[in-house]
Amino acid sequence: MLDCIGRLGYVQIDTISVINRAHHHTIWARVPGYREEQLDALQRKRKVFEYWSHAAAYLPMEDFRFCLLYMNAISAGQKHWRTPDKKVMKAVLKRIASEGALKARDFEAPNGKRVSADAWGSAKPAKKALEQLFIEGQLMISHRDGFQKVFDLPERILPANLDTSRPTTAEYCRHLIDRTIQSQGIVTAPEIGYLRKGLQSAIGKQIQQMLADKEIVQVRIEGNENVYYSRADIIEHASSTRVASQVHLLSPFDNLVIQRKRMAQLFDFDYQIECYVPAAKRIHGYFCLPILFGDEFVGRLDPKADRRKNQLLIRNLVIEKEITNPDQFIPQLARKLNQFGKFNGCNQTTIERCNLKQIGAELSRIVI
Repeated sequence: MLDCIGRLGYVQIDTISVINRAHHHTIWARVPGYREEQLDALQRKRKVFEYWSHAAAYLPMEDFRFCLLYMNAISAGQKHWRTPDKKVMKAVLKRIASEGALKARDFEAPNGKRVSADAWGSAKPAKKALEQLFIEGQLMISHRDGFQKVFDLPERILPANLDTSRPTTAEYCRHLIDRTIQSQGIVTAPEIGYLRKGLQSAIGKQIQQMLADKEIVQVRIEGNENVYYSRADIIEHASSTRVASQVHLLSPFDNLVIQRKRMAQLFDFDYQIECYVPAAKRIHGYFCLPILFGDEFVGRLDPKADRRKNQLLIRNLVIEKEITNPDQFIPQLARKLNQFGKFNGCNQTTIERCNLKQIGAELSRIVI
């Protein structure tokens, strides 16, 4: 599992819990038999840590030094989300230094009430201070209690032999190039710098240097005007490997699908997560999962885990591409739905709606 996170470079964390949260789902899709407690164990063993990638994420511990540039920028005054209250930050930091690891709810609001459970948008002063201290690198997340963050000092968390030297901009750009190619196989320069403002020029210079040193290669795709970059061994492996016709259900926050433009250009699949879209404007459903069959995205499904009834509800299943071998696809999708149900603590799957009635009926017949 640690190797999986290392290959991906990061695993995005998300709070939406209509099914198992995105960080667990992303790993489950790649690691057979994955269990949620395994990720917590890796964090407690200091093999991974939480920080900001393009969003909140779990990252390999050896990548900590590459977060220092952003930590230092925030400490120097660059705004992340909010304007911090330095006085509250000082008090919060002093208390954690004295008492040890604490959660947001361990601090009291000025009105005497407890700070609410861990939530992204909490406006409580102590909660805001904890998040600011975290993004500045003065605090780290030791582990989670349920989904609540437990904060502690970095010196109590970072392994003693960890390289914590601050990288140069060139080193950081090389790291981004290496990690993104490793994760995605082929990438464009803008995809490497995804949501990292001000780095495109430096990334471009490092790409040219790595091309000159033959560390990476340029890749063109017929009918696609983009210039992609990869490593020669990745291209060689891809050209000699046959993609198995297996079904995978991916999280909306999966590393493969997070960039919509890339999905459309490489897979001819127009994907948008609709939980942030007003209900009346949703087309496919609240939290649709892309369905990957072999090397093609063939549709999406909108699930909900009704844990009280131990039932996985497929509220909408949409098949968007012609399935040339339905005798293979349908049983595989049914098997994957059964596995996905168990992963979500459900022992029964119900398909409420499908745009292709024959496929919907056949799936309903064979799913558990």
